Amino acid sequence: MQIIIHGFELFSNNILTKPEFFVGLIVMIGYLLLRKPFYEAFGGFIKATVGYMLLNVGAGGLVVTFRPILAGLNERFNLNAAVIDPYFGLNAVNEGLKSIGLTSSWTLISLLIGFVWNIILVLFRKHTKIRTLFITGHIMVQQATTATWLVFLALPAMRNVQGAILVGLLVGTYWAVFSNLTVEATRDLTGNAGFAVGHQQMLGVWLSDKIAGKIGDKEKSVENLKLPGWLSMFNDNVVASGTLMLVFFGTIMIILGEPFMREIDSSFTPTLAFPTYIVSKSLMFAVYLVILMSGVRMFVAELVNSFQGIADRVLPGSLPAVDCAATYAFSSPNAVLWGFIFGAIGQFLAVAALFIFKSPIMIIPGFVPVFFDNATLAVFANKKGGFKAAAILTFLSGIIQVLGGAFAAMYFGLYQYGGWHGNFDWDTLWPVIGLIIGKLHVLGIIAVIILMLLIPQFQYTKSKDHYFEVG
Repeated sequence: MQIIIHGFELFSNNILTKPEFFVGLIVMIGYLLLRKPFYEAFGGFIKATVGYMLLNVGAGGLVVTFRPILAGLNERFNLNAAVIDPYFGLNAVNEGLKSIGLTSSWTLISLLIGFVWNIILVLFRKHTKIRTLFITGHIMVQQATTATWLVFLALPAMRNVQGAILVGLLVGTYWAVFSNLTVEATRDLTGNAGFAVGHQQMLGVWLSDKIAGKIGDKEKSVENLKLPGWLSMFNDNVVASGTLMLVFFGTIMIILGEPFMREIDSSFTPTLAFPTYIVSKSLMFAVYLVILMSGVRMFVAELVNSFQGIADRVLPGSLPAVDCAATYAFSSPNAVLWGFIFGAIGQFLAVAALFIFKSPIMIIPGFVPVFFDNATLAVFANKKGGFKAAAILTFLSGIIQVLGGAFAAMYFGLYQYGGWHGNFDWDTLWPVIGLIIGKLHVLGIIAVIILMLLIPQFQYTKSKDHYFEVG
């Protein structure tokens, strides 16, 4: 067992937790299966890897730049709070596992089992109706870790190999089923670009796609908004993102104050004036957004082209389920910002409600959920219901993220370690799953897996003729 664990740790640390290499290898394998010359396959590996690296630079820059500012609200005002963010949640679970004498090796075993289980479900697609392979490596790590805590917390007797297997089957089923739920919505959004969403808000994507058309008008989309006079400058994505972030984060930094910002940010040098610092910090959002979208276009093009080889020879009738940011290139960039702003408004109103009603736990919004969740939901909502649906649904999402995160952080005990996963699916679906496991134990896990596997069966009955036309 130790050899297996060590081998998988090597694979996980060098491939699975390095999604740029994971995607690059998949692209290379796909081209080789298409019998492309090796130099073309290698070129595809390079382009896909570099593209994903650009995405990582953009996404990582957004997180690293702005998470300290949001977390600073916690420290500055001495709030007894948990940060709803998958990275804070990951750290919280690791600390929680240490407190019960376990290591993160168990989460890696669960991850491997979950990934293999996803492949098996696709291989038997004629029976399972699963069409998607979840390949977003860093998200798999985060989700397998949090799922491990939910199971190990509820089942102390299963803190062993059997428990890790149960976690793997549980989270692998979630990856397969809920990425499969996004196929039709992503096909409509992208014009059948050949991928699905494999991220943290897959249930949210499906709900947005189904609800948006009922509460809005797709003809009145964000990109078609006619802004009067000087407001027309916001038709430019860089101007819009830079200005909105200047207002949003500028206000937060002013509230935190210059002395405190100098204390928490080493880049705030003594010679730099506070107004200059605010402008520079805020405009970095526009910089990282441009980088992110450039990388997305590069790696998605290679992945879609090469995955055809895998689909044809190994997993026919399947799609790769990739990072939610891949959808941003198929919508107006302003839809991304629209979702972020209204999601943030919803989050901060919910935080205010927690404060007013004296909640036993205070939530600090994390940048990853407030941006990536709500930007993604806005992109899909805008497609079917225009700016009105995008605004309403992301506003509600922001409220759900905070209230669901507060419940989950308290109920599952991770508030004491400072964080909770925080993304949409983990503030709605997974707390329910955790409650079921807590009440029914192993039978609860089995019941949840069976219920999830019924979902693609219902999907199939509604579109039998075109269900497997994924390319």
